[in-house]
Amino acid sequence: MSALHRKLLRDLMRLWPQALAIALVMAAGAATLILGVGTHGSLAETRAAYYERSRFADVFADLTRAPEVFADEIARIPGVGAVETRISKLALLDLPDMVEPASAMIVSLPDVREQRLDLLHMVRGRPPAAGAEREVVVSRPFADANRFDLGSTFTALINGRERTLEIVGIALSAEFIYAMGPGDLMPDDRRFGVVWMSERALAAAWDLTGAFSTVHLALMRDASEAAVIERLDDLLTRYGGLGAHGRKDQTSHAFLDAELKQLEAMSKILPPIFLVVAAFLVNMTLTRLIALEREQIGLLKALGYSDLAVGRHYLEFVAVIAVVGAALGVGAGTWLGMGMAGIYSDFFHFPFLVFRLDPSVWAVAVGVTLAAALGGAAAAVAGVVRLPPAVAMQPPAPARYRHGVAHRFYRALAVRQTMVMVIRHIGHRPLRSLGSVLGIALAVSVLVGSLWVYGSTELMIDVTFHRSDRQHATIGFARSRGASALADVAALPGVMVTEPFRTIPVKIRHGAVVRRVAISGRARDTDLSRLLDADFRPVVLPETGIALSDMLAKILDVRVGDTVEVELLERDRRRVDVVVTAIITAYLGLGAHMDLAAASRLMREGEELSGVHIAYDPARRDELFARIKRTPVAGFVALQPVALQKYRETLEQNLHIMVSIYAMLGMIIAFGVVYNFARISLSEQGREMASLRVLGLSRGEVSGILLSELAILTLAAQPLGWLLGHVIAGAMVRGLENELYRVPLVILPEVHAWASLVIAVSALASGLVVRRRIDRLDLIEVLKTRE
Repeated sequence: MSALHRKLLRDLMRLWPQALAIALVMAAGAATLILGVGTHGSLAETRAAYYERSRFADVFADLTRAPEVFADEIARIPGVGAVETRISKLALLDLPDMVEPASAMIVSLPDVREQRLDLLHMVRGRPPAAGAEREVVVSRPFADANRFDLGSTFTALINGRERTLEIVGIALSAEFIYAMGPGDLMPDDRRFGVVWMSERALAAAWDLTGAFSTVHLALMRDASEAAVIERLDDLLTRYGGLGAHGRKDQTSHAFLDAELKQLEAMSKILPPIFLVVAAFLVNMTLTRLIALEREQIGLLKALGYSDLAVGRHYLEFVAVIAVVGAALGVGAGTWLGMGMAGIYSDFFHFPFLVFRLDPSVWAVAVGVTLAAALGGAAAAVAGVVRLPPAVAMQPPAPARYRHGVAHRFYRALAVRQTMVMVIRHIGHRPLRSLGSVLGIALAVSVLVGSLWVYGSTELMIDVTFHRSDRQHATIGFARSRGASALADVAALPGVMVTEPFRTIPVKIRHGAVVRRVAISGRARDTDLSRLLDADFRPVVLPETGIALSDMLAKILDVRVGDTVEVELLERDRRRVDVVVTAIITAYLGLGAHMDLAAASRLMREGEELSGVHIAYDPARRDELFARIKRTPVAGFVALQPVALQKYRETLEQNLHIMVSIYAMLGMIIAFGVVYNFARISLSEQGREMASLRVLGLSRGEVSGILLSELAILTLAAQPLGWLLGHVIAGAMVRGLENELYRVPLVILPEVHAWASLVIAVSALASGLVVRRRIDRLDLIEVLKTRE
C-alpha cells in the first residue's frame, strides 16, 4: 500500500462521522432513483408479461347485438390477428351480510371452443360447466373482500330475474387489473366484482343465443390500430356499436398506465435534489480538509509527488465516500423498490410479480452518485493542483475583522459578545454560510414537497363529495328508460330528492385532437350533482351548447365560445358542431355536460334517462336498499358515502407510506448538512472555544456559540425551503397530472410548520452530537500553536 493510500485510510477513519453523513445523503439520492426506476420497471415488466400470457386484447368494442357468424367478417379486417366475441352485462348482487346492494360485470366464457383472448388466470377451482346456469367463476379481489370460497353462493339480479349462483372457481384477469364499478371513483372490491358464466347460460338469460354484445381484437405486429378501429366501427354501426377503442381508453389499462407515468415522473424529480446536496457537502468538507492539510500538501509536492498524484488522492477520498453512499443507496433502494412493487402488485392484483434486479439501473445510480461527488470536489481539487509547494507550507493568512457600522449597531442594541462572534463568523464566509442555508432549505423543501398532498387531497374530497356530487346514491338503469322511470325511483322507500341524467357516449373533436367521453345530460337546476366553475360556484347549464371539464378543454385547446365536433356513438352516429358554453372544474376524468333537453334533441329522441341521482332518508336506508336489490330496471348502484370512505382509505394508506419515506429522507439531508457545517465550524473555532473555556466560560456557554450559529442558519433556511418546496410541489403536480385525474396544488400553513419542526428536530440532534465533542475538547492540545 502506498503512502498516499495509508493517508487516505487515516483521513477516512479520522473523519468517518462526516464521511458517513455525506454517504447517507448520497445513499438517499441513489435509493430514490432506484426506488422510482426499479418500481416503474418492475410494474411495467409485470404488466407486459401478464398481458402476453393472458393474450390481452388490443381493441375493444361494445354493441347491442350481433350474430356470432359476424365474427368471421370482423376477422377479415386487415391487421386483425384474433377475434374474441362474448357477452358482458352489468347485474345487481345481493351478498350475504351486506345491507348495501353490490354489482358485478358478468362476462361469458365459451363452452365449445377455446378462449382466444383475455385468458383467465385460475387461482383455484375450475371454469363453469358448459350450459350450467348456477356455476360461476369470480374475481379473486371480490372473493377475498367478501370471504368467498369455492362453494359459496350469492344472489344476482340478471336481466330482471333473481338467480342464486355458486362459486366453482376464483380467477384473475388482465382485463380487470383495476376493477372499478360504474359511478365509483376507486375500486371497491367488496361491492364490485367480475363474474364469469357459461356463454350458453348467460346468452339464454339475456336472449342473446347465437349472438354477442362485446368483441375484442388482437392486432398483428405492424397493423394500424386507427385503421382497424375505423373499419370495425363501420361494420358494427348496424348492430348498435358504441365505438371501438384501443388499450389507451380501456379503463383498467388506463389507470395502470397513469400510475406508471407518475412513478416515472417522481423518479426524475427527487434524486437530483439529494445529489445536489451531496455535491455541496463534498465541496464544503473537502475544502475544509484541504485548508487543514495545506502544510502536508506542500510537503508532498516538495518530496516529489506530482500535482496530479496529490489531486488524485483527494478525488479518491471523495470516490470512496461516493461508493459507500452508492452501495448503501443500491441496497436500500432495491429493498424499498421490492416493497413498493409488492404493494402495487397487491393493489392491482397481479398474479405474479416480476422484480428484476437490473444491473443497468444500479450502474446508473452509482454513476450519477460518483458524478455528483466528483463534481462537488472539482473546485477544491483544482485549488490543490494549482497550489505551489512554497505557498502551501505557509499557514493561511489570519482572518481580518474590523469595527464598522455593524459593530456600533451591536453596541446600541446591547448584543452579547458571544452573539457578535456568531454573527461575524457567519458573515466572514458568506458563500459557505449561504451554501449551508441552501442545503437545509433543500431538506425543508423535500418535506414541503411531500406533505402538501394532504391539503390537496382534502380539497379534492371537499369539491368532489361535498360541493359537486352531493347525492347519497346513483341508480343506473340496465338500459335507457323513459321519463316515467323518474317517478318510479321517487316512489322507492326513503327517497327524498331525485335528479335524472342521460349518458351519451361520444367522440369530441377539435382540430386534430379527439377524445372518447360520455356526455352527461342533466337538468339545468340540479342541486345534488352540481357543476362548479373555477371558483367552485355552481354553474347553471345553458339551454344550448356543451360544458367541458377544464382538463378536457385543455387537451382540446378550446375556450368558451369555441366550437367542437361531437360524434355520436349511438343511434345514427351523426356528427354535430356544438358551441362550448362553460368550462367546469373537475379533478377526476374528462367530462362533458349538456342540458337534459338539449341532450335529447342531440339524440333526436324523447326524454330518455340512463339513471337517477337520489338523496334518501338515512333512517330508511336498509328498506331502500332491500327494495333496490329486487328492482329489475336497476343495473348498478353507486353509493357516495361508501365511495368517500374507500377513497380515504386508499389515499391514507398510500400517502402514509410515501410521506414517511420522504420525511426520513428530508431528515437525512438536514442532519448531513447541519452536522458537517457544525464539525467544520468546530475545527475552525477550536482554538477560540478552548481559549474561552480557559478564560472562564462554561461548557454550556461555549457550546451555545456553535449551537446559536446552527440555529441562525436553520432559521434563515426556512423561508427559502418553503419557496423551494412550492417549486417541488408544482413539479410533482405536473408529473401527477393525467387524463384520468389531476391533483390541485394546495399548500396549507401547517405544512410549513410541520416541515420546519422536523428539520429543527433533526438540526438539534446533529448539534447535540457535535456538542459532545466540544465538551470533550482537550484544552492543552487545542491551544498548542502550530509553527
